[in-house]
Amino acid sequence: MPAHPGLHLTRTEENVEEIDALARLLGGRVGLETMLGDLDRQGRRGLAPGLKVHRSFTFDAADRRDERWWPQGISTSADASEAETIGGRRIVAVAWYAKKLPGDASGNHGSRITFFDLDTRRYRHVLLVVPKIEDGRLVLAPLRAHAGGIVWSGPYLHVAATAKGFHTCRLDDLLRIPDDLAGPTSGIGIEDDRVSSHGYRYVLPVRFSYSAAAAEGEERLRYSFMSLDRDTTPPSLVVGEYARGKQTRRLVRFALDPETHLLSTADDNLARPFLLGDGVRRMQGAVMARGRLHVTTSEGPWGLGSLYAGAPGELRQHRWATPMGPEDITYWPSTDLLWSVSEHPRRRWIYAVRRASVT
Repeated sequence: MPAHPGLHLTRTEENVEEIDALARLLGGRVGLETMLGDLDRQGRRGLAPGLKVHRSFTFDAADRRDERWWPQGISTSADASEAETIGGRRIVAVAWYAKKLPGDASGNHGSRITFFDLDTRRYRHVLLVVPKIEDGRLVLAPLRAHAGGIVWSGPYLHVAATAKGFHTCRLDDLLRIPDDLAGPTSGIGIEDDRVSSHGYRYVLPVRFSYSAAAAEGEERLRYSFMSLDRDTTPPSLVVGEYARGKQTRRLVRFALDPETHLLSTADDNLARPFLLGDGVRRMQGAVMARGRLHVTTSEGPWGLGSLYAGAPGELRQHRWATPMGPEDITYWPSTDLLWSVSEHPRRRWIYAVRRASVT
């Protein structure tokens, strides 16, 4: 299958100096396993509606009803590692984006990642941040991205950013803000060596980005959601477009370098996708599992969602399969389960579907 010549991604320079400066200020990197030993919130089993829901979990009461933060992307430790665990833990990672609330002077809080332990049902939110050096001074900003899809691949977390492409974080860069360096909880920034991060104790900086571009006359791809396909050689990222009306609804894949977990590039250092075909309107997520495509679509805040399955262009709809507002979707190979997350306040679940139930 030839690569699409009109679409490509360009990788930016790594923010090494900026992340190193922030790490020095905070006393060094702590990494993922330290954070997983410090999960501060308690989820519980849920009762998610949907004809195909096999198992579900939900967040604590505050996160279930929060009007600021909206769950979008999902990936798991089964994407991150062939062992399907991290430090012996089965982890689901969920990306959220923030809406700016009316009258709130704290501004747009950006995006965050929740790491949810399936066995203990404990979890923690980690704020995604962008450190910069401006006029010789270290500054900190939130990552403003819709985060409609994420892929956790080895040491990296890729975060979809719609028209911009996607951002990449390295989980070894995860940082903890000590009590004696924590600034006010009402904002984000660095003032007199005190770090404010909207009250989040852990932050994960963006290391670099993959910037989307297109040839003249070609419509730029929208990176609405993404997932990992381990069945290809080499493994690949599946990317698709949310679409209304006459918008394009393309599905593509990018080859991954199995050694680095980053995109494979041509001699010109550009990453080009391979076209899978067209999906359906209002796609919220898509994943390949056992050679078949599985796609979620939403019917709004009150209607049960649909799950499509089949070959691209030959998808069969399973109506009322998921809770209201299904979002991104990922696959856990050893259990043969599809995992997704729903977004609306008071109707938020992390839930699983048996793949065999939609074949």
